[in-house]
Amino acid sequence: MATIYSHSHHNMSLSKEFPGGITNGASWYPIYGGMQDWNYIHAGCFELTLEISDNKWPNANELPTLWQYNKKSLLNLVASVIKTGVHGRIFSSDSGRPIPGIIAIKGINYTVNAGRRFADYHRLLAPRERYEVLATMPGYKSKSTSIWLGETAVNADFILDPEVITKVHNACDCGSGSKKRLGNVWEVHSLIYIFLVCTLAFVCVLLKRKMRSNISSNRQLTKRSLRV
Repeated sequence: MATIYSHSHHNMSLSKEFPGGITNGASWYPIYGGMQDWNYIHAGCFELTLEISDNKWPNANELPTLWQYNKKSLLNLVASVIKTGVHGRIFSSDSGRPIPGIIAIKGINYTVNAGRRFADYHRLLAPRERYEVLATMPGYKSKSTSIWLGETAVNADFILDPEVITKVHNACDCGSGSKKRLGNVWEVHSLIYIFLVCTLAFVCVLLKRKMRSNISSNRQLTKRSLRV
């Protein structure tokens, strides 16, 4: 990216102090706790420091000239973001929906998070190198692919498979537990039903006996009255 900016500039690439008009910041002078490192590690942002004038506070009448010298470089720098590196999306194989996975490059201790809505990722990488790109997502099997990154960007979409074995195992466990609980409920209900039936039958027997006793008493009272 620095090379793109320098070579698109009016005269930056002609620098005698810095070959090609660019330099590694750490090789030039070290900065500890700088904003560039913090943004790269914690915010996922890639920063470039642009030294566009020998004078830190140029006069206002010099600004149009500085703009003309740097306009093409700025436009090409923005365009290079999608023209270089590896880009793509991450999908779930069972639903086909995008999932916000994580992209890692083997050998580089840095990861990129895919977008939550579209699961798109964008990873800037140096050209003319071979890379192994790894996509991961909790609850899914990881997948990797090897790419050769030339002068143009590479598109690499990933379709991750759910961890079926774990889910099936859990489903079986839940199902067996549910069956056990359901069996216990039916057993309790059956006992309650039997108890109620027996109680009702016992009450019916008592009522029937009481009715017979009342009928006998009435008959005896009737006979007695006739006798009197």
